Amino acid sequence: MTDQPPHDQQPPTPPTPPAPPNGPPPGYGYPQAPPPPPQPGYGYPAQPGYGYPAQPPTVVAGDDIRARENRTIALIILAAVVAIGLIIGSGVWYARSSGDGSGGKPTGGGKNGTRTVTGGKEKVPADPTADLLFKVPQPKPGDNVTTTDGSWLTDTVYANTGVSEVVGYDPADGTKRWTIKLPGPVCAGSRHVTPGGRAAIVFRPSVPTRTRLAGCTQVAALDLVKGTRLWTKSVGTDDFAMKFQNVTVTRNTVAAGGLEGGIAYDMATGKVLWQPKPGDSCSDIGYGGGTRLVAVRKCGPYGNETLSIQTLDPTSGKVLSEYKMGAGISYAGIVSTDPLVVGADAGEAAGGGSGVSDYFSIDGRTGKLLARIPVPGDAYEGECDTITRLEDCKGVVAGEGRLYLATGEHKDTGDLGRTNEIVAFDLATGKQTGQRASAGKDRTLFPLQMDGGNLLAWKMPSYEHSGEVVSVSGADFTSRTLLEIPGDKASHDMVSGMPVEFVKFRFGHGRLFMSQANVAKPLGLETERNLIVAFGTHD
Repeated sequence: MTDQPPHDQQPPTPPTPPAPPNGPPPGYGYPQAPPPPPQPGYGYPAQPGYGYPAQPPTVVAGDDIRARENRTIALIILAAVVAIGLIIGSGVWYARSSGDGSGGKPTGGGKNGTRTVTGGKEKVPADPTADLLFKVPQPKPGDNVTTTDGSWLTDTVYANTGVSEVVGYDPADGTKRWTIKLPGPVCAGSRHVTPGGRAAIVFRPSVPTRTRLAGCTQVAALDLVKGTRLWTKSVGTDDFAMKFQNVTVTRNTVAAGGLEGGIAYDMATGKVLWQPKPGDSCSDIGYGGGTRLVAVRKCGPYGNETLSIQTLDPTSGKVLSEYKMGAGISYAGIVSTDPLVVGADAGEAAGGGSGVSDYFSIDGRTGKLLARIPVPGDAYEGECDTITRLEDCKGVVAGEGRLYLATGEHKDTGDLGRTNEIVAFDLATGKQTGQRASAGKDRTLFPLQMDGGNLLAWKMPSYEHSGEVVSVSGADFTSRTLLEIPGDKASHDMVSGMPVEFVKFRFGHGRLFMSQANVAKPLGLETERNLIVAFGTHD
């Protein structure tokens, strides 16, 4: 039985602005004129003798301070959530319940009716109840909030960033397989892993102190199968070194970007494929990887910038297609490169701190805008970092011609509890498909990742229910439970103490891995914080 809210509680479908016969209207997020043919971008060979700027760029120092302040604010919020959970949890516990009572059977559905769930690789287990596979206590971070960005899952290893290290674990039991030591903490890790099990990171050359915070200047490629650092590169030296805020991988290319521009390396050798050109008024502030390489490129002086979304040849950097964002948009986050979807704040209209007022569906082959999807902050969840880690979009997933978003929480039917749904938008038209997957009574859903044609989502724990990973069928929106967290209090506390806003989720082969995005000194009410918790089913 599906718990569907009444029609008057469903968030309204945002209107899609009508497009004139010759293209979208001018204004925020739309080009003022048809974009010209793609021009050469960073597709030139590395310039001999290029090293570093003539003087330290002041904008980077401010960025480091802003990044540190943002992480501190996030930590304070996280600590408050954990503290509240512990206080409430000390006096309240819940009765064991298997999800929404479906026992793993299909729930939900849309106007297309119920059909057999197909299209995903993840197996629906006979019993979705999971066991705790392993947990890794939070390491000592020192005096500063330390970023632990970077989490990867392959068929043979689960790898995660620690404090100035990357560790590979046996995904079945957490046994350490290898450790890559680093001179400083990791600033950013690639969202993707190559088919051969390689990833990339950006890290600091030294451990931060109270008097000095070294910039994120070091780019490295990692072999996650062998547990080795293939190479480490930087541009310039010491305070004059180029700083990066994001990194990605695609095919045999590592691309790192930031406010000073972007650079690309050959994955195998570390050879520079392209890099900033002295005097260039444009810069790649970030990249999205995977099956395609997409650049977010900014041109022009501060206050009069223009932003472009470019599909690049990963080897040469040649621009294959380009979409020019309209006036009023200075930053964009990459939801997906294939299909190509970006999120942006048009005219500072984003609500709730999401960083996104609209999602833009773009034809990656031609650069043509397919659809613009407005997302009022009070109607939908989901957020993107549109300033530094441009591939860090959470609670929003794109795949198989659709954009999946969680609705905002609303009052449950006939109850004081809260619930929400996941809805889908057609990327070709920007219109809702009419299907929705309900979280159920007193539950909320959070989109995680695609599994073939299906969507994987996290059904958050409540006082009466364990957390679950569910598979939402792309065909008919029926929902099946793939994994359910054990019902004991210890497991519930572990999961509840890791809010979705600050957690990296990885799921595969019936195993769920959750890891903290930052670590810091425990505050007064905290007795234990874990860096990683992992659960797995028996099938």
